[in-house]
Amino acid sequence: MKTLAFNSYNPNISLNSEPDNPYWISFSDIMAGLLVIFILASVLLIIKLSNMQNKVENAISEIQNTNYIRSLMLTEIKEILAKKGINVEISENQSVLRIPDERLYFESLSYEIPSNKKKLVGEIGRTLYYAILKKDRYKYIDTIFIEGHTDSLKAASINMGNWGLAAYRAISVWKYWSEELEIGWKLRTLKNSYNKPMFSVSGYAATRPLISKDDTEYKRRKNRRIDLRFSMKKPIIADYENILSILDVTK
Repeated sequence: MKTLAFNSYNPNISLNSEPDNPYWISFSDIMAGLLVIFILASVLLIIKLSNMQNKVENAISEIQNTNYIRSLMLTEIKEILAKKGINVEISENQSVLRIPDERLYFESLSYEIPSNKKKLVGEIGRTLYYAILKKDRYKYIDTIFIEGHTDSLKAASINMGNWGLAAYRAISVWKYWSEELEIGWKLRTLKNSYNKPMFSVSGYAATRPLISKDDTEYKRRKNRRIDLRFSMKKPIIADYENILSILDVTK
């Protein structure tokens, strides 16, 4: 009977050897993949922050530009009207064109434009319209509010009192511009950059006085007025500014 013999020494065989552990190969691959993802995410974050900073800077520049355009436009309107003998005022923050009571005087408890003031109201409307169109300034305007303001004396005989009187006076100005002037239909159809009507009307009664205690006729006359408030188009940048201030990416 033959027996099989095995050589006890074989340098290619080790009793203690084990195959390569696949776990370590898999773990190193995962770590390499995570490193690549981290690098890509960091690059994307830098790009996003850079774009965000550019957007904020552009938005701030646009705001500064719109404010400059508004100031320039109101000053131009005031100067043109002054040459026609119509004196109007500009508010301290350069946002309101004010038609004082001594220029546009409504009879006591009346909201009808006096016949001798219609030419003046018409000139203001025309000058305003052409100033808006000049150099496409209307693209920078959100809304022009025609605001009525009264003094503190009670207008009990008017529907809704001073609120109604203030609103009706503002409405009278708008109706005259939009219905009586030759450019009225153009004013009615004028839109802002959001394709919304450019003009709006509001009444504030005596809630926004220029002189808080109008206990004389002179002071009351100062508070009675029609204001043209120019609200300019502004991009929404608050979120960008908050993020930039936290991350301090501008430095």
